[in-house]
Amino acid sequence: MVFEVESRKSITEIDAAIRDAATRHKFGVLSVIDLKKKMQEKGLDFTSECSVYEVCNPHQAKRALEANGAVSTALPCRISVYGTPGAYKIATILPTAMMSVFGTPGVDEVAIEVETDIVAMMKESA
Repeated sequence: MVFEVESRKSITEIDAAIRDAATRHKFGVLSVIDLKKKMQEKGLDFTSECSVYEVCNPHQAKRALEANGAVSTALPCRISVYGTPGAYKIATILPTAMMSVFGTPGVDEVAIEVETDIVAMMKESA
């Protein structure tokens, strides 16, 4: 399931807010992929803003990976920001939905905790 919030902030304000919220929730921003820029580098005309933030709480990731190493295929968590000025959306695939495919009780617990933080980070950033 996708969770999404809307924002009227600028892309720069959203970026700063995501980074700040991540820090407060003990997550790190591992990378930001600017898909608009990447598409343009490949010669494709893509005009909408679209950035993907890869975020991780290393303690939670360790717990999930120890429960089931296959979880690595779904890490790190991703928060996307896309749209146009004045009408941005901040979205993620909910960790509980993503981790449910593994069928591992320890992973499910971590997913609930991570989801609480990710949703809070997104709401704070909007």
